[in-house]
Amino acid sequence: MSVAAHQPVPRRAENPVAESRDLEAFEHYLTSPQGDGHVPLGAHTVRAEGGTCGDTVTFSIQTDGQTVTDAGFVADGCGATHAAAAAAVALVRGASLLDAARVGTVAISEELGGLSSAKLHAAGVACDALHRSLGAAVAEQGALAPPLQGERTLVAMSGGVDSTVVAKLCAAQGETVAVTLELWADAENDAERSCCSATAVSQARAMAQALGLPHFTLDLRPQFRNEVVEPFLSAYAAGETPNPCVRCNGHLRLDAMLDFADRLGAATLATGHYARVADRSGPAGPLLQAAQDETKDQTYMLSALSPASLARMRFPLGGYRKTEVRGLAAAAGLPVADKPDSQDLCFLAGTGRDRFIARHRGAAPQPGEVVDEAGHVIGSHRGHELYTVGQRHGFTVASGEPLYVLAKDGARNRLIAGPRERLARQAVTVRDARLHRAADRVDRVRLRYRAEPYPCRIAEPVTAGNHAQLTLALARPADSVAPGQIACLMDGDLVVGWATIAAA
Repeated sequence: MSVAAHQPVPRRAENPVAESRDLEAFEHYLTSPQGDGHVPLGAHTVRAEGGTCGDTVTFSIQTDGQTVTDAGFVADGCGATHAAAAAAVALVRGASLLDAARVGTVAISEELGGLSSAKLHAAGVACDALHRSLGAAVAEQGALAPPLQGERTLVAMSGGVDSTVVAKLCAAQGETVAVTLELWADAENDAERSCCSATAVSQARAMAQALGLPHFTLDLRPQFRNEVVEPFLSAYAAGETPNPCVRCNGHLRLDAMLDFADRLGAATLATGHYARVADRSGPAGPLLQAAQDETKDQTYMLSALSPASLARMRFPLGGYRKTEVRGLAAAAGLPVADKPDSQDLCFLAGTGRDRFIARHRGAAPQPGEVVDEAGHVIGSHRGHELYTVGQRHGFTVASGEPLYVLAKDGARNRLIAGPRERLARQAVTVRDARLHRAADRVDRVRLRYRAEPYPCRIAEPVTAGNHAQLTLALARPADSVAPGQIACLMDGDLVVGWATIAAA
């Protein structure tokens, strides 16, 4: 990529002394900025913005796959931003990709002689642009050789306590590199509560570099919108209740990081998920195994991972309880030891599902009819997207008994309601099934995240592989089986397959 045109001339600082504790160092980069307006041939170019001055930095990196052979920038903002971008160019030109990934806000500030707290944001914007360009360069062109001794591990860091403890554990065992994905940007998104915002990326980078680790930013925002958010919106429009986290983990996020690991010469990818891996030596590939801490187990959210991906993954926290992980963080003096866990979907943090759907579909949910199983109109609702199977409240019906959502008709914007006993299903149809072992291995199914598994069997005697449709025969009836949710197929505490729940 390249910069089409030079941006406006940056605004110079009125009082350079207030910008830096070492005026000489600052003036050097302000008056003789290296790489200003320069776009190397074949460069990987990205843009970052932020800061109190509305700064922007467009950063370009040229690489031979192992080192930064050239770099340049275009900046628009205060004098400190211009100088910080020039300092970033000086720090990474000629450096290996791993050494360049160790350059952070602190290093840029120190190169300028130490920015004042009021101007430290300039180093942050330059650093964001630098690391996005590094991530793009590695993703497209990286070709690092494995270390001469031992293995290199790539750690997925979100900036929370779990991934930070994993990074520290891995670093104690061998060469470790960190990566954070930037997946979503939205004016209404609460950046502090989201694990994939630009704010989360900068916090994760600071933590990784405090541990002495190189850190890369991998910007997947367009892919995340196309492959996760758009299907999420489409599924709700069709009357389903989707689970975007399973799709993200199984088809985008972790596979992208495994590809990134290849580019970095890393043999394995480690994450802070609470899960384990079993049967690593099995001829059909490894399987997910539930974590020791059942209250934190995340195998449901990881169920769409292929055995080929699992073969290269490590889950160091699978044998720990959450309280033990926080204890490890506290003992190591990590500032994230007491950081709260993320609760919302990353792209819903700070906004409600209803408003999100309305904003990103371009139209708000519309009122519609509530009907009984015979099709008779018995009430009204605020928009079918706002409800899920099993829900009792939020719609108006003329009935002397409590009624529940039994099904949704997205095409006609209708809810089908009835008494609670009509929710019970002892046979569940699933679509797009993927079995890693033969059907006779399945003895239970988890139909919702955190829900208790139901004893079951697959009615069809099929072998491992892909199957368009299967029937799950449950040993006892299940309530609130929502089309669009994932059916995690299990053999004891092993995940042997997954599928999507189809409409009844």
